[in-house]
Amino acid sequence: MADQLFDEMQEQSLVKSTIVEKYFDAWSRVIVPWAKTRADKLAYIDLFCGPGRYGDGAASTPLLVLERAIADEDLRRMLVTVFNDRDEENVQKLRAEIANLADVTKLKHAPQIHHGEVDEEMAKALEKTSLVPTLFFVDPWGYKGLSLRLVNSVLQDWGCDCIFFFNYNRINMGIRNPLVRDHMAALFGNTRTEALIEAVEGLGAAERELCVIEELCQALKDMGGTFVLPFRFKSPQHGRTSHHLIFVSKHVRGYEIMKEIMARESSTQVQGVPSFEYNAAAAAQGVLLELAQPLDDLADLLVQQFHGRSLSMKEVYEQHHVGTHFIKSNYKSVLGELENAGRLVAAPPASRRQKRNGKIAFADRVQVEFPNE
Repeated sequence: MADQLFDEMQEQSLVKSTIVEKYFDAWSRVIVPWAKTRADKLAYIDLFCGPGRYGDGAASTPLLVLERAIADEDLRRMLVTVFNDRDEENVQKLRAEIANLADVTKLKHAPQIHHGEVDEEMAKALEKTSLVPTLFFVDPWGYKGLSLRLVNSVLQDWGCDCIFFFNYNRINMGIRNPLVRDHMAALFGNTRTEALIEAVEGLGAAERELCVIEELCQALKDMGGTFVLPFRFKSPQHGRTSHHLIFVSKHVRGYEIMKEIMARESSTQVQGVPSFEYNAAAAAQGVLLELAQPLDDLADLLVQQFHGRSLSMKEVYEQHHVGTHFIKSNYKSVLGELENAGRLVAAPPASRRQKRNGKIAFADRVQVEFPNE
C-alpha cells in the first residue's frame, strides 16, 4: 500500500511539472519575439526549487525548464533563471544536477541558485524591481512564504505570470487556527480571512472547499490578477482534495494557453468538458467552483446570452469562456449542434464548409446569428 501511494504521489508531481513545463514552453514562444525588440531577456523564477529530481529520479521543474532552454537557440541567449530554496541540502543537490546537464554552459546567463527564506522582505525587494517578462513558480511545502503580496510583486510588470501550488489540505486545517492566523492573512488579507472564518463554519467538505477557493480567486483578482485558473489534485488515498495548482495572469492569452494545457492534463471529461482535476484514484468527480457544466447545457447558455446577436465563433468563445471549464473545441461542437437543430444560422452554412475528422468544421471566422428567443 505504501509503495502504491508513493507511486501515485509521484504521478501527481509529474502532472504538476508537466503543466508548468508546457506552459513555460508556450509562454516563452509568445514572449520571445516581443523580448527581441526590447529587453532581449525573459526570466523564470522558482523560489521553492527543491533538489532538481523527485525520489524516483525523475527531473523536476527546474531541470525541465533548463533543458528546454538549452535546446532552443533564442532561450539559450535570452533566458535568465533564478532558483531558491530554504533547505541548503536541496540547493547543493540542485547545483550538482544543473552542473551535470548536457550543454548547460551554452546558456548565456548561468542559472542563479540561492539559499534563503521566502518572506515579506523578499516580496518587498521584488516590488521594487522592474522585471523583464517573467514566469514565476511558487511551490511551498505548506503555506509559509506564500502571500498575495509575493504574487502581486511579480504580476506588476508586463508579460509576468504566476503559477503556485496551494496546499488546500493544510490551509483548510489552518483557517480557524489562531496560531497560523498571520499566514492566513498573508494569503487572503485580514478582512477576507475574518469573513472566511465565519463563512466556513458548519459547511460540508465540498462547500467548504468551494468557499475557500472562491475567496482565494477573488483575493487574487482584487489585487489585479484578472485571470485566475485553479487545477485540483485529489488525494490518491482518500479521494479528497489535497492541493490546487493556481494560475494567475493579467492577460487573457496566457489564461487561454493554460486552460488548454490543464484541460489535456485532466483525468476525466464529461461530454468533452474537462474536469480540471487530477485524480489517480478515480474517486467521485466533484465540480470545482460550479464551473464544469455538462456540454449539453452550454447550448442553452449561449442562446440565452447571445439572443438576437450576430458574431463570429471566435467572438462567442472569447466573450463567454472566461470563468468556465469550457474550452474552444466545446464551443465549436455546440455551435454545430445548434446549427443542425435550427437554433442559429451560420455563414457560410454547413453545406459550404469543409469536413474535419469526419465532422463539418466550425472555424473561428464562421459567423453565427442567434434568433430572438
